[in-house]
Amino acid sequence: MPSLATWNINSVRLRLPIVLDFLGQYRPDVLCLQEIKCTNDQFPAKALADAGYPHQAVHGQKGYHGVATISKSPLDEIQARGFCDIPDSRHVSARVDLGRGVFTVHNFYIPAGGDEPDPTINPKFRHKLDFLAEMEQWFDDLVFDDRQLICGDFNIAPHENDVWSHKQLLRVVSHTPVETEALQRLLARRNWVDLVRQHIPIEEKLYSWWSYRAKDWDISDRGRRLDHIWSTRDIAAHARAAHVLRPARGWSDKPSDHVPVIVEFA
Repeated sequence: MPSLATWNINSVRLRLPIVLDFLGQYRPDVLCLQEIKCTNDQFPAKALADAGYPHQAVHGQKGYHGVATISKSPLDEIQARGFCDIPDSRHVSARVDLGRGVFTVHNFYIPAGGDEPDPTINPKFRHKLDFLAEMEQWFDDLVFDDRQLICGDFNIAPHENDVWSHKQLLRVVSHTPVETEALQRLLARRNWVDLVRQHIPIEEKLYSWWSYRAKDWDISDRGRRLDHIWSTRDIAAHARAAHVLRPARGWSDKPSDHVPVIVEFA
C-alpha cells in the first residue's frame, strides 16, 4: 500500500545512516522530515536520491529548524511559507500523486515554545501561540476543502493519552490547555482527520517523542505524542493503517528523540 511518513530527525546529516536504514526497510512513498538543521545546498540530496527518493522539496536553514519532503514520485507546485515575520524554515508544501490522485502535502515544524508556559515572560512561547494563530488564519484564507494533508512535528500532545502523565504535564509546554485548545481549534477548522488516532484508539497511550534527559527512555517511558498526520476527509477515507515506530528511539547510539509516524493508504 502507498504510505507517507513524518519524522523529526534532529539533524539529517548527523543521522543520515538511520534515515537510509528506515527508507530501506519501510519504503514510504513520501517522507517528511523536520529539524534537518542544514541549508538547502548542505542537504544530502544525492544519498537520498540514490536510495530511491530523487524528488525533493527542501526549505533549509543554517544550524536550526528546516523541513524537507522527499518522494519516490514527482513533486510539483513546491512552496514554502514564512510565519510571524520571522525568517525560520518551518514549512514546505508540494503536490504529489500516491495513486489515488494528486494531493498537497504540507510539512510543518511548529515552534517548541521554550520551557515557561507564559507568553508575557517567554518570547518563545509567545511565538508558538502566534504561529498557531497565524496557521488558523491561513486555514480561513485558503481553500482547504479537499486533497490536503498536513503533517510534522507540531510540538503539542493534545490528548491526555498522548502524554505519560496528564496531571503532571498540564503546566509543561506541549500539553498546557492553551496549546491543546489551539491545536483542537485547528483540527476542527477545516474538519481535518487525525489519521493516527483514526486507527489507534484514543484510549491507548501513544508517544512519538522521549526526552534525551531520561537515563533509560524505554524503562521510564515518559513520552509525548508530538508528531502528527492530518488530512481532509476525502483522503482519510482511503487511510488503512497507522504506525508509530517506537523502536526507532533506540536506533544507533545517537538516535533522534522523535520516531517516525507512518500512515498507509489503500
